Amino acid sequence: MQLRNVAIIAHVDHGKTTLVDNLLKQAGAFRVNQHVAERAMDRNDLERERGITILAKSTAVEWKGVKINIVDTPGHADFGGEVERILSMVDGAIVLCDAAEGPLPQTKFVLTKALARGLKPIVVINKVDRQDARADEVLNEVFDLFAALGASDDQLDFHTMFASGRQGWADLTMDGPRKDLSPMFDLILSHVPQPTVDASAPFAMNASILEADPFLGRILTGRIEQGIAKTNMPVRVLRQDGSIVETGRLTKLMTFSGLDRVPVDEVQAGDICAIAGLSDATIPDTIASPEVTEPLPAIPIDPPTLSMTFRINDGPLGGREGKKVTSRQIRDRLFKETEGNVAIKVKVSEEVDAFEVAGRGELQLGVLIETMRREGFELTIGRPRVLTQINPETGEKEEPFEEALIDVDEEYSGSVVEKMSLRKGMMQDMRPSGGGKVRLTFHIPSRGLIGYHGEFMTDTRGTGMMNRLFLGYQPWAGPISGRVKGSLISNSDGEAVQYALFALQERGQLFVDPGHKVYTGLILGEHSRENDLDVNPIKEKKLTNVRAAGKDEALLLIPPRRMSLEQAIAYIEDDELVEVTPSAVRLRKRYLDPNERKKHARRADSEAA
Repeated sequence: MQLRNVAIIAHVDHGKTTLVDNLLKQAGAFRVNQHVAERAMDRNDLERERGITILAKSTAVEWKGVKINIVDTPGHADFGGEVERILSMVDGAIVLCDAAEGPLPQTKFVLTKALARGLKPIVVINKVDRQDARADEVLNEVFDLFAALGASDDQLDFHTMFASGRQGWADLTMDGPRKDLSPMFDLILSHVPQPTVDASAPFAMNASILEADPFLGRILTGRIEQGIAKTNMPVRVLRQDGSIVETGRLTKLMTFSGLDRVPVDEVQAGDICAIAGLSDATIPDTIASPEVTEPLPAIPIDPPTLSMTFRINDGPLGGREGKKVTSRQIRDRLFKETEGNVAIKVKVSEEVDAFEVAGRGELQLGVLIETMRREGFELTIGRPRVLTQINPETGEKEEPFEEALIDVDEEYSGSVVEKMSLRKGMMQDMRPSGGGKVRLTFHIPSRGLIGYHGEFMTDTRGTGMMNRLFLGYQPWAGPISGRVKGSLISNSDGEAVQYALFALQERGQLFVDPGHKVYTGLILGEHSRENDLDVNPIKEKKLTNVRAAGKDEALLLIPPRRMSLEQAIAYIEDDELVEVTPSAVRLRKRYLDPNERKKHARRADSEAA
C-alpha cells in the first residue's frame, strides 16, 4: 500500500485537534452512528480539562487507496520537545495559522524545526469563518515568516489552503465551494512525498513516542526507517553511542487505524507502528535486527531552561492526604517520566530528600506535578529558577531569553510596557493589530516572566493575550525585583476560625477559608506591606456569662483568593514552598519555625553584604 506521513503543527488554540476530528470523520474512520467526543485525539484527562494538547499522538486514515498517517502535536511552547522528535517520523507537515491572530511565537518555532528538516509545509489558513478574519494579510505574514527563517526557494513556493476545521471544509481559494475536506486529502496525496526508505535492508526504527499499557507493558511508537518488522522477530536495542541496551522479541506489532491500534503480523518500511515486548528501550533508542550494529541518527532536543526542586512533604500535615510520600517513590516516578519525556531532565539535589527537575517552562512542570498529585503523590515544590550558563568565549554569565508577543487593548498598553521594562524587557516592535488592540513584541529574560502572567491579566482586565517563545541565551540582565508584598504567616496549629480571619482581613488578602487546617509556618494570605507578619488564625472570641448590651456584628468575610497550581508556583519567593497533595495546594515557608526563619534570613543578608 502507498503511504503518506504528515504532522499537523501550529500555535496553541489554532485548531489542530478539531481539524483532525473532521479528517477522521470524513475519511470514514468512524461508523455512521458512532458517538465520538469532541477533540477525540485529546484522550488524557488533563488535556480535556485544559482544552490543550499535551502529548503527540498518531492516527491513520485511508484515502483513495493510500494510507495517510497523521500525527497531532501540542501547540504550547513548553511541549516543544514533543514536536521536535515527531518531525523525524514524517515527510510532510500541515502548518495551521489562525485567520485572525496570524503567525504567533509557536508557529515560528514549529516552522523553524520543519524547515530545518527540509520539509516543504502545506500552509492552511484556518478559522476563515471568524468575523475578524483577515486571511490575505495573514497569508502575507506567513510568507514573510518563511523568508525571515531562511526558507529555500522551493519551500517558499508552498501550497496554501483556506479552511474551517470546526465546520469541516478546506479549499484552495477563499471563494471555493466550502463543501468538505477532500481538497486537503488530495493535496496531501499530490504534495507530500512517499517515505524514502530501504525495504531490503535489515529492520531498524527509532522510538519517538513511549507509552505504558497495563496489559502490554511499554509501547514504543516510531517510523520504520528500513526493512520489515514481523511479530516475534528477534531485535536488539541500541543507544546513540552504539551500546546495546537489551535484546528481545517484538511480541506485539500494531499499526494505526482511526483512533485504534490494530494488531498486525508485518509492517513495511516507511509506516508508523507501535511495538511491545521490550522492557528497557526508550526514546530515542534504535530498535533493530541483530545484524544492525550502528544506531540511526536522532534529532537533538533543545535543552531545558527552567528548574524546580521537588521535595518530600515534611510539613505537619504530611502523609495524611496522599498514598505516595517517600523520596524513593518520588525519585522512581521522576526518572520514569524522563524516559518518555525527552525535554525533562532529573538529578538528585544537594538538599536532603529532594530532586532538581529541569524542563521548558512553568506549564510543562505544572502538568507533571498535577499528574503526580492525581496519582496520589505528596510533594513540596520550590520556586522556579532559570538555568544559566557561562559563555566559553567571553566568560560571561548568560541566561535564557524569551520573545513575548502581547496583544492588548490600547488603553492598557502603557501599563504593560511599564511592567515589562521593570522586568528587563526590551521592546522590539509596537503596532496596531485592529479592533482597538496593539501588538507588542518584547525580548525579556525568562526569569522576568516568572509570576508575571497573573499580574498581566489583572492589569489588562482579563482581555490581554501573551504568547512566548524561547529565544536563546544572552548576557545576564542584572537583578529583577520579585514580589513586593510580604506574607501573613500562621503562628499556631489547628483550624482557621471565622472570628480570627475577620480581624485579619484588614492586614491583607487571605488565601484560606474558615475550617481550613493550618499550622505554624503556613502562608494564610498576602500582607498589605512589604514585611512578613506572624498572625493567629485560630483565635476565638472570649465568651462570658455576662450579656452584652449590643448584638454581635455579622462577621462577613471577603472571599479568599484561590490559586491554581501554576499560579501558586509562580507566586512564591525563594524562602517559600508550595505543598501539593491529592486534595490541596497550600503555600508555606521553607522553614516553619519563626526563629529558624530569622536565623537563615540573617545569614542570607550577611552573605549578600
